[in-house]
Amino acid sequence: MGKRFIVTCLILFCIVSADAQKQTPSFISDSLDAYITEGLKDWNIPGLSIAIVKNGKTVVMKGFGVRDVETKEPVDENTLFMIASNSKLFTGTAISQLAYNKKLSIDDKVSKYIKGYSLYDKNASDMVTIRDLLSHRIGTKTFQGDFVFWNSNLARQQIINKMKLLKPNGIFRQNYGYCNSCFVTAGEVIPVVSGKPWEVYIYDSLIMPLGMTNTHTLGNGIGQRPNSSRPYTTSFTGKLTRLPYDNVDNLGPAGSIVSNVKDLSRWLLMQLDSGRYEGRRILQWHVLRSTREINTVTRSLPSAVYPIHFQGYGLGVFMADYNGKQIYFHTGGADGFVTNTCFVPEENLGITILTNNDNQNFFEALRYQILDAYLGVAYVNRSKAALSSFTEELNDAVKTTEALKARVKGKRPPLQLSAYEGTFENEIYGPVTIEKDKQEKGLVINFKGHNNLRATMEYMDNDEWMLTYNNLAFGIFGVKFKTADKKIASIELRVNEFIDYDSYNFIKK
Repeated sequence: MGKRFIVTCLILFCIVSADAQKQTPSFISDSLDAYITEGLKDWNIPGLSIAIVKNGKTVVMKGFGVRDVETKEPVDENTLFMIASNSKLFTGTAISQLAYNKKLSIDDKVSKYIKGYSLYDKNASDMVTIRDLLSHRIGTKTFQGDFVFWNSNLARQQIINKMKLLKPNGIFRQNYGYCNSCFVTAGEVIPVVSGKPWEVYIYDSLIMPLGMTNTHTLGNGIGQRPNSSRPYTTSFTGKLTRLPYDNVDNLGPAGSIVSNVKDLSRWLLMQLDSGRYEGRRILQWHVLRSTREINTVTRSLPSAVYPIHFQGYGLGVFMADYNGKQIYFHTGGADGFVTNTCFVPEENLGITILTNNDNQNFFEALRYQILDAYLGVAYVNRSKAALSSFTEELNDAVKTTEALKARVKGKRPPLQLSAYEGTFENEIYGPVTIEKDKQEKGLVINFKGHNNLRATMEYMDNDEWMLTYNNLAFGIFGVKFKTADKKIASIELRVNEFIDYDSYNFIKK
């Protein structure tokens, strides 16, 4: 009997081992490391960290490349990145938890908690709910107002107050427009009903219970934390350039969390186990389910590239079909960082990828490549397929920048430099000042809504100037002054579309 028992156990072990091997696609077990290494080189990415969880266990958790180009310090599973808008599901989940605990209703009007809250349209102001804010459906354009808010010196309440100046181009509760200030507003409901600031409530109710010991709700000071990655970009110049760290704690509920893949794997495992982690109940299933209901349709036609037919937004998370499976995901973009998280409950699969170059699509190509492997999609090298068009766009951007620089030849502008000096104001942003530079060869813009943002203006020709921000993340552009009666009347300024798609007209006071 003993021998038969041993033989039976061996047979069962072999069957279980064979099933486990089947659950790990060959791309993951045999090709993933080489794919990532090649991707980092192709896309000029210093470092990447990744975690994959499957059936309650960690399949992959490791780092690639370096977190600092100069010191060559390597990325590992504990390396910190700004996860930016991956913070949004934490905010949506916290509010869903408060609703479950009867502290609020997601369909409560915002004005119940934030007195005097208003949008551009009075009817929308009277109707707007917490759900509307968390679903990006107030009618504004994607990123509208973010130049005013991103890295600015505005407090959260000041951001909320400025939302009434954002004129929508869409229809309230019909048109999707990704809105960071909406999440700031929703997040500021939390201290009203809980007595704790957003960053404290998120930490106490979500991060600590999961044992995410190296996750921080606020990003200020990330550079002084051990094992922090540095932010880089190739935008505008094509050269890998280190950027200053963002300080977007004023946008905290929309995107200030700092984390690593080791901690985020816990977040994913909890999502995949209906609110449990290692057998412990962290959240009620109803709390998670509420975040995953589609409130806003963001895509209603099939994708030409991916096996996706629909896409929607819940409370801080996107959802779509992918080769017949329901997937939930979000991306995050801070200056110098792009990241993603994704989970597929039907497959008990979770993915998170963190990178420190903001000008690349590899972080998303890799996610889709992993989904393809697990969900049975025929192999196509997603990275190579996306690289050619990206390279063409980057080369065009570099040529544009070089063409601007080539036009700076020391010519004199039409008017004396003193004629361009003064204070210029935009209704939403507020004032900027323009003055001669120290050499009196060009102009300098000081942005009063930001603590350390300036731009130089060098005259080119045809009344056009080359505008160069001191933070490359904001960009390099050609700009013109508008005149009236031979006097300077205004100037239209813009920033990198990574921050805001709109331009802003500043009128001379």
